[in-house]
Amino acid sequence: MEALQFGVGIDSPGYNIFVSGVTGSGRTSIVHSYLEQVAGSRPTPDDWVHVHDFDHADRPKVLSLPAGGGRELAADMETFIREARQQIAHSFETERYAERRRQLVAELEQRRDPLLEELGKFARARGFVIEATPGGMVTVPIKGERPMKPEELQKLTDAERQAVEQHAIEVQTQVASTFRRVGQLEREGAELLGKLDREIASFAIEPLLHGLREKYSRHPDVITHLDRIGQDVPDHLPDFRQRDGQGGAAESSSPFEAAMATDHTNRYRVNVIVDNGGLTGAPVMVETNPTYYNLVGRIEYRATFGTMFTDFRQVKGGALQRANGGFLILEAADVLGNPFAWQALVRALSTREVRIENLGEQYSASPTGSLSPAPIPLSTKVVLVGPPILYQLLHRLDDEFRELFKVRVDFAPEVEWTAESVEALGAFISRWVAINNLKHFDRGGVASLVEEAARWQDDQRKLSTRLRDVADLATEASYWAGRQSHQLVQSDDVKRAINEKARRSSLTEERLREMIDDGTIRVETEGTRIGQLNGLSVVELGDHRFGMPSRVSASVALGRGTLESIDRETEMGGPIHNKGFLIVSGYLAGKYAQKWPLAMRATLTFEQSYDEVEGDSASSTELYALLSALAGVPLKQNIAVTGSVDQHGSVQAVGGVTDKIEGFFKVCRSRGLSGDQGVMIPASNVRHLMLSDDVVGAVRDGKFSIWAVADVDEGIEILTGTPAGHRSADGEYAAGTIHHLVAQRLQSYAELQATFGVGPNGKGHLALSETAAVTGRRRKARPI
Repeated sequence: MEALQFGVGIDSPGYNIFVSGVTGSGRTSIVHSYLEQVAGSRPTPDDWVHVHDFDHADRPKVLSLPAGGGRELAADMETFIREARQQIAHSFETERYAERRRQLVAELEQRRDPLLEELGKFARARGFVIEATPGGMVTVPIKGERPMKPEELQKLTDAERQAVEQHAIEVQTQVASTFRRVGQLEREGAELLGKLDREIASFAIEPLLHGLREKYSRHPDVITHLDRIGQDVPDHLPDFRQRDGQGGAAESSSPFEAAMATDHTNRYRVNVIVDNGGLTGAPVMVETNPTYYNLVGRIEYRATFGTMFTDFRQVKGGALQRANGGFLILEAADVLGNPFAWQALVRALSTREVRIENLGEQYSASPTGSLSPAPIPLSTKVVLVGPPILYQLLHRLDDEFRELFKVRVDFAPEVEWTAESVEALGAFISRWVAINNLKHFDRGGVASLVEEAARWQDDQRKLSTRLRDVADLATEASYWAGRQSHQLVQSDDVKRAINEKARRSSLTEERLREMIDDGTIRVETEGTRIGQLNGLSVVELGDHRFGMPSRVSASVALGRGTLESIDRETEMGGPIHNKGFLIVSGYLAGKYAQKWPLAMRATLTFEQSYDEVEGDSASSTELYALLSALAGVPLKQNIAVTGSVDQHGSVQAVGGVTDKIEGFFKVCRSRGLSGDQGVMIPASNVRHLMLSDDVVGAVRDGKFSIWAVADVDEGIEILTGTPAGHRSADGEYAAGTIHHLVAQRLQSYAELQATFGVGPNGKGHLALSETAAVTGRRRKARPI
């Protein structure tokens, strides 16, 4: 929580947060709850909108407004468009506009008519009239007051015909000159009419824009945009002058025309990218599907008759924009698992801006025209949630990750078992019960659930922080309390929920125990055996784990100092198990090979084991079996053993001791508790015992025992009833002790090996005494 407070409080670039911890520890819900508290006291960030850029239509501009202002501006612009249509249409229907237009038209005619009259006089003076035809203006020769007929033209002399042609050229030249002047007058008139229309339109919309300018006077960017709208509207009057009965754009005669028509009023609308209008404080966003587009936004297209269209109104924001000014919570694995999402997130955090770009345009073989919206400045604190291994990999392999996520919030899998932690766990249970409408717990129910949380952690001083499991147990206990008609969840309800859940998942455990009971899997719980001992292991199957005994056996013979693990040789032993086995070899060499070589060959194995053997918790078991085989002293089969060992014989702590003890206890109980059965564990594991009531009761009644040992000597004495022995000043062990018997066996092996010779042919032959008996004469043996 201190790391989280630091990460949230510091505003420097790169101090984003990575929350690591085991799944089910409540890391996401705790972080989300804390961020909600912090965000509530922070200012609400601005809205962000896209508007049309009148200079670059493919580059929409971005504007910021106070929270709720984006939605309000969009509504204001819709109102402006509607009222502008009404005002402009009304202005062009007034008598004042009609009169001014008539005046301009009359002035144009007054300037145009003299030119046309002068042209007519010029043509008549040269024997021509000008007629308008569909093909344009033509000159026609006349005779008197009527046009000349073709046959009359044919009767003209050459001189008269040349004169007519010369006059025709003069008239056509004058026509071209006159109509150029007329065209110039008409263009001037059209400009005057257009200017009149723009003046009328500007006059009509100016009160609307003036009101908007006053409303948004504190936002210079909005004022600039409104000014550009005021300049642009008069240039697109057809969209405002044509209207239907409701004041909208004119209806098209067909769907195709409607689809292809261009409504320039869309450019005055506002596209709200981020709307914080209903928000109090800063936003806290949780993006459960962090794809590229869900993170940075996208540009959408609409299909119309096989053609794709888009504009700035089709630009949609993503989680980064919505979380701007606040916090964004993401599952790290989900971000990494979505193509291009991680690169987009890193780019946005590095540049501190979010740029909306479609992937298809970035990776297209040929560039296509599309929108390029202006980026939105980014001020978002990103919180990644993931397992510790993912943090370690990213920190080691990704330089940008180290630069951008400088705060690690590491949720521990456990807390100290204190009054404060018990109170906090009880508060969590109460909150869960209230949210899910479950039965409340009494003191005994809470106590049993707290004990189970410690049992999950295998520690008498720790409580598990797997809050999801705590919540599941509380839910199931409430169910069983209801089945018993209890008003409150009691201790028995919690224990029943625990037992019922284990029973639902214990099919494999039951089948294995049946095989032990009927002798298919050999596990002895009474008597003694040389070189054989019950080891203990933990089997994990999803949400259920249990302890099972297995027979460990050792065999020794004369050899060259080899110590072999059958599981290792058959590649069924894992690396940790192999390490533990080699440590056993080191112990033997250090203990017994100071004066004599280890002239033995020993093999060790887990009998009836057909899966990989992993872990070093059986190394002490293997060592006890080996010492028994060397000393020839039997081991008690009513005692199971767990614990690792170092090269000096110290027994070290292992995991899962509670499950291992309970697993052997169940086997013994099914065969009948004799009172001398039990389990031997490392002394350093005592603090990890969280045993079931059945085991605790059996120990209390003297029907089952648990021994805690610190070294191999303590353990071998319990297993054999024979003293282990201590080395005296002369380096020897007391007669009859385990170490003395082992040393004697190894010494005898070494002596036998020393008397074993090699014949002239290089092949081994009998020992000296046996050779003499066969040949009848003594021969000095050559040692190997």
